Amino acid sequence: MSDSSPAPFDQLVFRGGGLRCFWHGGFLETLTDGRPLTPRRVTGSSGGALSAAAWVLGIETELRDRFAAAMREIKSNVTVNDLDDEDGRSVHQRVYDGMIRGMIDSVAQVRIAAGLAFQISVSTPGQSLAPSLITKPLPVPRRSVPKPSANSLHPFAGHWHGTATDRCATGGARGPLARSDPDGRHRSPAFRPDEWNGKMVFDGGMVDKAPMPEPGEGRTLVLPTKRFQALPEDEDGRITFVQPESDILPGRKLDFTDPDLVSEAWNQGRDDGRR
Repeated sequence: MSDSSPAPFDQLVFRGGGLRCFWHGGFLETLTDGRPLTPRRVTGSSGGALSAAAWVLGIETELRDRFAAAMREIKSNVTVNDLDDEDGRSVHQRVYDGMIRGMIDSVAQVRIAAGLAFQISVSTPGQSLAPSLITKPLPVPRRSVPKPSANSLHPFAGHWHGTATDRCATGGARGPLARSDPDGRHRSPAFRPDEWNGKMVFDGGMVDKAPMPEPGEGRTLVLPTKRFQALPEDEDGRITFVQPESDILPGRKLDFTDPDLVSEAWNQGRDDGRR
């Protein structure tokens, strides 16, 4: 990019979305080409948490290539043996586990913890069957999650349950990244739930796919992984939503049998960054 001035954002939000999250890497590759992006806080949910961690560590292209290589070994998205496999109920869970174990080791965790405020989200069952978002580094006032809709950044699960949020869990010595099973923050209904800090945890995207940082100060860049009919109102003009020009991998975000989808999402992000 011709503009070498720093991108004017204090906060960066990575939305979840399965393989669509590789759009993040391509978009940011273009956005930061000769133009630094130095947010003070980064948040991510579900697959967006892995994208966020890779971006913070500067290993986005390595993640892209290793993820695609792992997918080349997958012949089916679902097998009968998955139901009893000790590593999880789906090939998706095993791939994510492998990526995190292989790329976000103890050294990487220290780097994340020592850097900017890196926050990820997980969800836990509330008083109903629906999950609610939990956040763990510091006790902060709870606040209501905006009413979700099918065409907004907030998924339907939150509509079943009066959810509330603290702040998202951080990486480091006490965070989910340091777990013996570090994929605990990526649990979806297709993944076997896990326990963290004494609570059963699921995919944070079941409550909020684009969790805003706390404290929410300064200009914020939110990177959705799909197009929405409606976006949250921003009365203060602090939040910039950058949506894909067109839908990313429609109907294929969890097809782990086609490794070309990784580069397809990445290239779409790169092209959108040039617009």
